[in-house]
Amino acid sequence: MAERKTRGWVNIHAEECKGCGLCIAVCPAGCLELLDDLNHQGYHPAHYRGEGCRADGLCFYACPEPGAIEVFKGDPAEKGKEDE
Repeated sequence: MAERKTRGWVNIHAEECKGCGLCIAVCPAGCLELLDDLNHQGYHPAHYRGEGCRADGLCFYACPEPGAIEVFKGDPAEKGKEDE
């Protein structure tokens, strides 16, 4: 089996997520999951597993909540340095 190449990463704002699972359903890499914990609205938010993101943005476009998902292309090791 081929190794999954990580081409980016996903930021999911848990407090904005309604736990509908649409992002998980459309993700071809399978790198998203629902958390067991609840957010302040009582939903199980989606969560990025930390590897395997193709940075194709399908999760972003499927999400009905504006601003709940951000997709970044590039090396995940550069995460957090985009503002520098």
